Amino acid sequence: MQLWKGRFKKELSKTTNDFNSSISFDSRMYKEDIEGSIAHATMLGKCGIIEESQAENICKGLKEILADIESGKLMIDMEAEDIHTFIEGELTARLGDDGKRLHTSRSRNDQVALDIKLYLKKEVVNVSNMLKDLVKVIADKAEQYSETVMPGYTHLQRAQPITFGHHLLAYGEMFLRDISRLNDCLKRMDEMPLGSCALAGTTYPIDRNITKELLGFDRVTNNSLDGVSDRDYCIEFASCLSIIMVHLSRFSEEIIMWCSWEFKFIELDDAFSTGSSIMPQKKNPDIAELVRGKSGRVFGDTMTLLTIMKGIALAYNKDMQEDKEAIFDAVDTVKMCLTAFTPMLDTMKVIGENMRKAAAGGFINATDCADWLTKNGVPFRDAYKATGELVARCIELNTDLENLPIDEYKKICDVFTEDVYNAISLEQCTMERKAFGGPAPENVKAQAKRVKDLLNKD
Repeated sequence: MQLWKGRFKKELSKTTNDFNSSISFDSRMYKEDIEGSIAHATMLGKCGIIEESQAENICKGLKEILADIESGKLMIDMEAEDIHTFIEGELTARLGDDGKRLHTSRSRNDQVALDIKLYLKKEVVNVSNMLKDLVKVIADKAEQYSETVMPGYTHLQRAQPITFGHHLLAYGEMFLRDISRLNDCLKRMDEMPLGSCALAGTTYPIDRNITKELLGFDRVTNNSLDGVSDRDYCIEFASCLSIIMVHLSRFSEEIIMWCSWEFKFIELDDAFSTGSSIMPQKKNPDIAELVRGKSGRVFGDTMTLLTIMKGIALAYNKDMQEDKEAIFDAVDTVKMCLTAFTPMLDTMKVIGENMRKAAAGGFINATDCADWLTKNGVPFRDAYKATGELVARCIELNTDLENLPIDEYKKICDVFTEDVYNAISLEQCTMERKAFGGPAPENVKAQAKRVKDLLNKD
């Protein structure tokens, strides 16, 4: 059934119908389509546009269709043009003329816009909740490893000592920002477009606020042209999802490195690793690699949405049918990644002794050595030069700053005393970084608590 057949004398060719059809992907919005139609019919009855009894009959029929779809009694016809056509056709088949009254003062243009918003509002919340689960795991791990010393890196070179808990909480902050972005996205998405009709509203005396309240929107759209042609909320949500994937991909990259024998900072649980078809010794971090790889897919979905919308004149154009596959795929991909990533992180084994060993071998306490000289009256640039010479001497002697004899220190700068060894102890180095936001264990525990409090508040 096509809803627009009155103007046309020829049947649509099967090739054209298949190309035009969207039911293969918009059928997932059956519940939202029915919710929107129930609200619309209720409003029509309250405003006297159709009889109250007709509105009640329509709502009853729609609820029965929903129940039949969800029980499996009614199968969605994949030959229908779209989910909206299928549901209206099924309603009309059951109710006759009352079913035909449902579309009064409504276009498929504002109906589609409504369905997508109803669907995506739920998915924003779903993704946000999944991120909260991940952040909770991160905060728990950060508390557990608040005193586990590891090297911090710049340029992938060992730089300064931090704690593993501190490193994990950096990702916690990223994902908290993602949650905040999703909340902001939801605020802008929370406008109801129904009542915009095709593009110019309607001459019927509708009350859009009734429909808005029934559907749980914060407000109605202000302009009918924008109401049917806006897809900013799809682009914004996809952008949020892309940034989430950037963070997941960066985290995955580190997990992949940490698993390698070159690092061996962690070991993933067998349930989240795979083997090799030829090399029996292999334990591969495939989950993290797939997450890293799937980021490109979500970026592509975002680019698809931007490209679709960039050259479209107002109002609705059929190009916009392409929005659904892109945003649905982005949502599905992110949810799939989070479903696998969170338990993978939760079950990983942390090998703290390897982290400590790596921290000891990279002169990452050199800055603390220079700072000790500065605190004892040596200008920082002179202290920096002296410490650089100490590092060079350690390399010559195949040792590190913690084990370099005090005589060697004094050869380079006679200010040095035995107290320097306490200052450059890796544990002391991290413990003394107490400035807000730093890796001191007490800071890490406080920040982990703050993160959990934020999650509980939400």
